[in-house]
Amino acid sequence: MPVALITGASRGIGAATASVLAQEGYRVVVNHRASAPQAEDVAATIIAAGGEAMVIKADVTEPDDVAAMVNEINQRWGGVDVLVHNALTPFDITSFANLTWEQLGGKLDTELRAAFLTTKAVVPGMISRGNGRLIYLSTLLSRRPRDGMIALGTAKAALDQFVRYVALELAPHGITANLVAPTTVEGALSTGKVPAERLAAMAAAVPMKRLARPNEVAKTVAFLASDASGFTTGHYIPVSGGLGMD
Repeated sequence: MPVALITGASRGIGAATASVLAQEGYRVVVNHRASAPQAEDVAATIIAAGGEAMVIKADVTEPDDVAAMVNEINQRWGGVDVLVHNALTPFDITSFANLTWEQLGGKLDTELRAAFLTTKAVVPGMISRGNGRLIYLSTLLSRRPRDGMIALGTAKAALDQFVRYVALELAPHGITANLVAPTTVEGALSTGKVPAERLAAMAAAVPMKRLARPNEVAKTVAFLASDASGFTTGHYIPVSGGLGMD
């Protein structure tokens, strides 16, 4: 049974992804940093439905935490077949005029540090098995700027390019690396920072006239985790209801 590690899986897209992958037959690792009750609830729901799940607390920006988490998975379940890097590091909403280097550089550092550490930790096992799926949550903001979102959008743009380089290097080993880029998602932590009237305007701008739902993002992740996506790598896949068509 394949093993999927979902970072930041205690709520929102991460929790939905854990549930969907469990339904697809994956053993699921529910990672959290400081949301133990919610993470335990996600795992309990999966187990109650007949799936397999375990909870591991780890800060994905801390090398020792990441190493300990992957070591525990290796010992208990034999390795990580699918990494879904979903954990969102903090960021400030601000204009460029008010932006400090600490805000921008700090977000760039934590965004790439988390992706780098988790990828480095799981890739050796994937190479040894000749197969693996790396899936990273990006955002439309990495390509479509929006007022106030310069720190998040810039950091995610850096993540996008990091993933392309990873995809290029790991393709000969049977490992794919892809990005899932939702528009604003109902109930997301970042959504809570946006006034209700602004959210309504954002939904109205989407051709489908609503925000994305966590389960819709999770099902796109599930496709990229599956054998059906074996020849898809290095791609940025929007889940946007038609917003930002290329």
